[in-house]
Amino acid sequence: MGYVFAAPPQPVVPVVGTTDLFPVHRIYCVGRNYVEHAREMGFSGREAPFFFAKPADALLPVPEGTTGELPYPTETADLHHEIELVVAIGRRGRHIAAADAPGHVWGYAVGLDMTRRDLQGEAKKLGRPWETGKGFDWSAPISPIRPVARSGEVTAGRIWLKANGAIRQDSDVSKLIWNVAETIEHLSRYFELVPGDLVFTGTPEGVAAVQRGDLMEGGVDGVGTLKLRVA
Repeated sequence: MGYVFAAPPQPVVPVVGTTDLFPVHRIYCVGRNYVEHAREMGFSGREAPFFFAKPADALLPVPEGTTGELPYPTETADLHHEIELVVAIGRRGRHIAAADAPGHVWGYAVGLDMTRRDLQGEAKKLGRPWETGKGFDWSAPISPIRPVARSGEVTAGRIWLKANGAIRQDSDVSKLIWNVAETIEHLSRYFELVPGDLVFTGTPEGVAAVQRGDLMEGGVDGVGTLKLRVA
């Protein structure tokens, strides 16, 4: 018995300071997890967290110290950046209590939840899924993962993004509506989390469009930076 065609490669993310690779299983994303971003999207209050997913092969890993290249996606005229703290899961669990969640974290990275906002907005109006707006090819640029053994638990720290040198997003991870531990608690009620899962934890206010040729640079204090140009 064999494959009818060559199996696709395993999506992986580099690990800071090593030649090791983190094999990726699933990508989960949290929607509207900073108050000011929720307001700019027309919502307010501490609503229960909700989740969507991206395919693992939507990742665009950018090696440390390099500038990645993000192809401008088709079928959109409104491509938005959303800078996020990404949590890499290293231990299996279901119904994980928030107090136990840090023990399931393998490391952290900086990610971009790139969004075809026009397609997402149309899907919202029609009550349809968001995949065309959120799950397209290369929609999840990511920095190398910094192991928690090197970073410590990340509960605070500046999160920011510049476009062409101008600050667009500037906040602090401490302003997450649902912090990392609480997010893991909620997410693990719906899915068994396994080593290799990535959780994009939400973006602060300041999301905006980018054009071909724009240079984005963002980061999270104590985790790393991510730099890429829109091709």
